[in-house]
Amino acid sequence: MAREALIVSWRNKQEAHAKSLAAGKKPKFPTRVYNRCKLCYDKGGYMRFFGICRICFRELATNGDIPGIKKSSW
Repeated sequence: MAREALIVSWRNKQEAHAKSLAAGKKPKFPTRVYNRCKLCYDKGGYMRFFGICRICFRELATNGDIPGIKKSSW
């Protein structure tokens, strides 16, 4: 049940972000512009080099989907 709610809220975020981009809206002040993850549209923990948030980065690194990145464990 909680997982479904997360998926629905994620889709709502994605649709709202896409609508604002399509409408060409930009913030009133330039300091309000922030980077978002390309996969989940999260704004927290953004890694500029990869263009994704830390959570997505960890999942991709664990799966081995990012070339040159290996999750360490000891």
